[in-house]
Amino acid sequence: MTTPQPEPGPTTDVRELFLSYLDYYRSAIADAVAGLSEEQLRESRLPTGWSPIELVKHLIHMERRWLVWGVAGAAVKEPWADSVDERWTVRPDESIGDLLAELRAAGASTRRIIGSRALSASSATGGRFPKGTQPPPSVVAVLFHVLQEYARHAGHLDIARELIDAGQLTRSSSTE
Repeated sequence: MTTPQPEPGPTTDVRELFLSYLDYYRSAIADAVAGLSEEQLRESRLPTGWSPIELVKHLIHMERRWLVWGVAGAAVKEPWADSVDERWTVRPDESIGDLLAELRAAGASTRRIIGSRALSASSATGGRFPKGTQPPPSVVAVLFHVLQEYARHAGHLDIARELIDAGQLTRSSSTE
């Protein structure tokens, strides 16, 4: 990865720490898929079966579900459009360039949403968090969840990329 990880201090601005780490992980995701062919983006090297482009789409929808639909309580068309039958999916007409643009837009949206709320505030009800079921999570709890999702999936994508790159080395050395 070429994006340097942000230093954890000396700031005490918790909001900016969360947002800068989320920005970092979005960049790390983009770096991890950079230079992959269309075939490599859509092919899985893992027993779970997901491909790099499917993981990118999942992260877009995950962030939208938790921040736009959850914290802000805004309507989200097809919040679960990243999966069909509990499997991540990407349509053939969806490109990595378009998805990375959506990933960047998700980050800008998150910054707007988080910038206008106290971290201790509750998420909205009526969207992801139905009214009357249980208290909705705080904004900081949602940020923590989204950050750990990004960190975990960035690690998964690192491994997938290593497997892809190792496969290329194996193929090129066997043809020499």
